[in-house]
Amino acid sequence: MGQAPHTEVVNRDKILIFIPAYNCAPQIGRVLRKLNNVPAGTFAEALVLDNQSKDGTGDAATAVLPEVTSLPVTIARNRANYGLGGSHKTAFAYAATHGFTHVVVLHGDDQGNILDLLPVLAAGKHRTLDACLGSRFMSGSKTPGYSLFRLIGNRAFNLLFSAAAQRWVTDLGSGLNLFGKAIFTDPDVFHYSDDLRFNCYLLLGLTDKKRKFTFFPITWSEEDQISNVKIFSQAVKTLEIVREFVLRRQFFRTGEHRSVLHESYVFDIVASNRTVENPR
Repeated sequence: MGQAPHTEVVNRDKILIFIPAYNCAPQIGRVLRKLNNVPAGTFAEALVLDNQSKDGTGDAATAVLPEVTSLPVTIARNRANYGLGGSHKTAFAYAATHGFTHVVVLHGDDQGNILDLLPVLAAGKHRTLDACLGSRFMSGSKTPGYSLFRLIGNRAFNLLFSAAAQRWVTDLGSGLNLFGKAIFTDPDVFHYSDDLRFNCYLLLGLTDKKRKFTFFPITWSEEDQISNVKIFSQAVKTLEIVREFVLRRQFFRTGEHRSVLHESYVFDIVASNRTVENPR
């Protein structure tokens, strides 16, 4: 009986690393250099999206571009300050246009570590789930430098969202997440808030649509980062999302949640270590 021919397993994933960046010039170089620690072929491309930073973030990213040899990298700048949520929409449109199968979100302030995602990819969870969400507050997670006040506050909000969503929530939105095509091509996402509340809308949208997702532990470090979050006002806005989800579910699903109605979310390429067509 003859030996069966060897069949090579082909990686059919085409994963984009989207790196939203706003005023993180001191950290963005570290984030890009760490991509060299990822096995070649794991990701198809990295897109650094500078959201109208005031501190030269785009220039800092461009300066270290020759040092990144593990994958193609594109440095781009939003044509307007779209906010964190709006930057997601810009990257999601790019991913949909260019045939990516997944989008990884890795914040440009170097608080999350891309290596924490590798066990998820190795297990193939991204192929059976719609989203894999990094969590700072579950078993196995580490949060060096995180204050006790913020730790207690986040856990309280996680419990509140868990009650509203009717499933266990361990993080409302960290800086390391992975989304499948069903998420980044969903037209309803376009109407979610463009600011920091985007992650909360997206999370509750996942539960409302009964998407398949899981949380995975990450290490979250704080060294020289400067937070742009106004804690009290952000807490009030977050509570309003929960109230809307519980008491006004139809509006949550079909309403317009943006304060500025952009017709589209567009960027301009600043630099690249290869030629990439800019979506229009």
